[in-house]
Order: sequence, then C-alpha cells, then structure tokens
Amino acid sequence: MRDTRESRLLLVLLIAVAFALITVDIRGGEDSPVDGARQGAAAVFGPIENGVSAAVDPVGNAVSAVRDSGERHDRLAELEKENAALKARLGSDDRNSSRLKQLDKMLKIAGEGQYGIKGAQVIAIGAAQGFSWTITVDVGANDGIQRDMTVLNGDGLVGRVTTVGPNTATVLLANDPDFTVGTRMEAGDELGFASGQGDRPLRVELLNGKAEVKKGDRLVTFGSQADKPFVPGVPVGVVSRVDPSSGNLTRTLYVTPYVSFSKLDIVGIVVQAPKKDPRDTVLPAKPRPTPTPTVTVTVTPSANAPVDGEIQQQQ
Repeated sequence: MRDTRESRLLLVLLIAVAFALITVDIRGGEDSPVDGARQGAAAVFGPIENGVSAAVDPVGNAVSAVRDSGERHDRLAELEKENAALKARLGSDDRNSSRLKQLDKMLKIAGEGQYGIKGAQVIAIGAAQGFSWTITVDVGANDGIQRDMTVLNGDGLVGRVTTVGPNTATVLLANDPDFTVGTRMEAGDELGFASGQGDRPLRVELLNGKAEVKKGDRLVTFGSQADKPFVPGVPVGVVSRVDPSSGNLTRTLYVTPYVSFSKLDIVGIVVQAPKKDPRDTVLPAKPRPTPTPTVTVTVTPSANAPVDGEIQQQQ
C-alpha cells in the first residue's frame, strides 16, 4: 500500500475502531457483543497457533536443554569441588590407613596393660612454656584430661601432660632434657632413672652400679606414686650402649626409645591406671634370631679316577 493521505486516514480509522472494540469488550465482560467473533477467530486461528507452537517447541526445548545443561555442569562442578574439600579434610587414603594402624597398635598396648586411655591427635609441635620438645593434642579438660597424666602410643612411652586447656593439652616428650621417668629393667628388675637428650638416646642411671646389663636389654616405666605422672609397665626402649662399670654407685646406660618423636600423630592419654602392675607384658615380642645358613661341601670322586692299586701299578 502506498503512503498516501487516504492510507493514513484508513490506518487512523482502523486504530480508532480497534480501541472502540476493546473498550466495548472490556465493559461488556462475559456479555460482550464481540465474544462470538472472538470465539470464531479462536476456532479458525487456534489450529494454526498449535501448529506454529509444535514447530517452535523443539527449538524452545533445545534452548532450555542447553540452559539446563549449563546448570547441571555448574552443579556437577560444585559437587566435585565439595568432594575435593571433603577429601582434603579427611586426608588421603594412605594417611587414613596409617592412622588406623597406629590406632590398632595403641589399643593393643592399652588392652595388654589394662590402661584406660583417651585417644587424641597431635595438632601442633614445638616449644611451649620454655620446653624444647613438646606437642599439643586436641583433647583437654572437657575430655577429662588432667595435668601429670601418662601419654603413650602404639610403640611405647610418649611423655606426660604438663598443661591442660578446655579443649587442648600440652605434652612434654620423653626425649626432652627436662624429662625424667623411673625405669625398670626387663626380668632383672634393676631400677633407674631415664632422662631425655633431644635427638640422642635416653640416658639412664641405674641405682645399682654393679648391675649386669648388656646391649639389647629392654626397659619399662617403673610407675609413680598414685600413678601420676607415670603408670607402670609402659615400654621405654632398648639398651644401645653400656658404659663400663667404674665402681660408682650408679651405672650409666644409653637407651634407644621405642617411640619416634618426630613422627607422632595418634596418641593415647592414660585416664585410668591399671589395677595391677603389668610388669613386662606390654613389651613387644622379641625378634627371633635369624639362623645362619651352613654350607656342607661333599666331594664325589670321578668315575675315571684311578683307585689305590692302579696308582701303585702305574708307579
């Protein structure tokens, strides 16, 4: 249609008529005089709208699927991130396996010695209160922990509790120079006092200067009055060197501790002492000596070798 004066007047007239019909339809409500015409239009154009909708729906669904796919991808990425964070909190499988082994060994010692223990995890290591060899564990007064309780792990004596907070406690390690514990020799019952020397073996002064001691002998804790700070029978270590007897009142030994103080993770705090001294029952089984193989050489004479009579005739 050309843009003429008549076409513009017709467009204005059609718009005016449309507004008039809309006004009449709104005011008429359900009794609107154009309701029949609207229904007729719906009957004519309805199938066309459905067809167009059916043709457009796959495109709309595809767009929605792409949008939903993006949302699912984001959710999957979020779940993977949460899973990674959870694994980081729990630790690696190897670390969990190591902790289970430590816990099993510690529970075995507790069962053999009849110690009531509270398990704990080492959360810090370092100087505290002027001590040079200490650890901090994640249990405290709220868990029933008190000062001067014995601390052990699956290998033996770790130390004693020195300071207690509501939820943490400080442990003085047995290799600290300020640490001293009463000891008893396995079987021989010789008593002494072991002192820490940092990263060197423990130094033990036996009360009997003439005690018969040799390398490989083992020591346990003697125990304290009222079982504080030390309960009896906890493995301490193995004699690695014995100073020659010099006629003094005491005799000096050097003992390699069972516990590796630089690898502490899971420990147990003895909250209940045994009813009776376990003596040597908590010590690990002694390793069996490996037999030295012997070689026997048997000489078999050759079939062509001459006998004694033949040798004489040849001569």
